[in-house]
Amino acid sequence: MRWGIGSYSLTWAVGVPGYAPPKRPLTAAGLLELARDHGASVVQYADNLPLHLLSGSAQDEIVKLANDWGIGIEVGLRGTTPDALRGYADIALKAGSPLVRTLITEPDIGLSYPEIEAVLPFYEKNGIVLAVENHGLHTTDQLVRLFRHFDSPSLGCCLDTVNSFGALESPDSVIRALAPYTANLHVKDFDIRRVDHQMGFSVLGTAAGQGRLNWALLREALQASRWEPNWILELWTPFAGSVERTIDIEKEWFEESIQFLRGVR
Repeated sequence: MRWGIGSYSLTWAVGVPGYAPPKRPLTAAGLLELARDHGASVVQYADNLPLHLLSGSAQDEIVKLANDWGIGIEVGLRGTTPDALRGYADIALKAGSPLVRTLITEPDIGLSYPEIEAVLPFYEKNGIVLAVENHGLHTTDQLVRLFRHFDSPSLGCCLDTVNSFGALESPDSVIRALAPYTANLHVKDFDIRRVDHQMGFSVLGTAAGQGRLNWALLREALQASRWEPNWILELWTPFAGSVERTIDIEKEWFEESIQFLRGVR
């Protein structure tokens, strides 16, 4: 297992739309430095810290730093338009990323089929995997049908351990169903708590190892994957009244989570 961090490991430090910007926003280079300092093998840049918005020279500098420090890069975006997917395939080739992580933004998953079909031959030719995330908009069955339809070595799942609560599905069932198609893993822990008036529940993030995620099942299930997915830490840190206070808590969770992941085998 290779573990890494991503731009959703420290989401508040990067900046969250609708909230005040951080005093010192985490940059693409800063994320790499954190990976180096904590011994992470991989850094994933997703749509909240998108590489396509950097200049060509800035992209080259990120790639050089990663190579100098022995850190792998993974790249990602949001959406399945052919132009965007092709553009990110080019970025993946430049960065040496084995995959492009994305998510389907249309409620009708069928609209993504021709878009994926248009770019999949290029991905296959260049040995890049398009990893589609379960983001809560579509059910596990819909995603499995997508992967089976194309049956391609260049199309897989970016399995998120918590997102499918949005599709009314439990993590254990999602992990079992999507593990055979998993090319990349977003690993986040969670808790479920009854609200104080007892009428309802809240799904909340926790530091890795502090919640209800079934780690034994996750490790066992991923053995069915045709790939050896990297484990990318993500955190759902609740807002703590101010952005800077939330960033402090996020940093504490980040440190705790990395200590935990180092012991996961």
